[in-house]
Amino acid sequence: MPELRDLLLAPEEAAALDAPGSKDAAVLVPLYPDLVAVFTERRADLRRHAGEISFPGGRQEHPREDLRETALREANEEIGLSPRDVELVGALPPVGTFVTGYRIHPFVGMIEPGHAWTPQETEVARVLEFSLHDLLEGHEMRRLVRKGVPIKTPTYTVDGHLVWGATARIVQSLLERVGPLLSPPADRPT
Repeated sequence: MPELRDLLLAPEEAAALDAPGSKDAAVLVPLYPDLVAVFTERRADLRRHAGEISFPGGRQEHPREDLRETALREANEEIGLSPRDVELVGALPPVGTFVTGYRIHPFVGMIEPGHAWTPQETEVARVLEFSLHDLLEGHEMRRLVRKGVPIKTPTYTVDGHLVWGATARIVQSLLERVGPLLSPPADRPT
């Protein structure tokens, strides 16, 4: 069985890939060893991306800031995940956002269970944890209409929570890469 690190891109490989967008941003994809990912649900009263499910992240503070540092800083600010509690194990290809023009660089970090999340009150409504198995089972290609524009996107629904857009494209890339680690659990039929 391959190691997670072997299935992901090195950060330098991912940085060399192109994606649409004129502003760089980064997200952290926090993963527990049992392949459960940590997401945020953004507050419903925000001006942008209200109520959406995303990974903790944001834009660079300055052009020379290493995007890995951006992802770790934002995860600390948004959910209280200390950078020292994250082992960066790789990256995923960058994805672009169509409406806001961001080029998002996702970094995958392993974390140990037992965190008491501290959602940033001004931005995060709550922290969600979804297993990669449940995300895979909740996959569906859908056409959504956002701000009057039809968007064909992969979607993932887990316990009534809809993941779509750039976050869904990041999830799709993650699931494609870690597929060899996602053998069906013993209690589920194959």
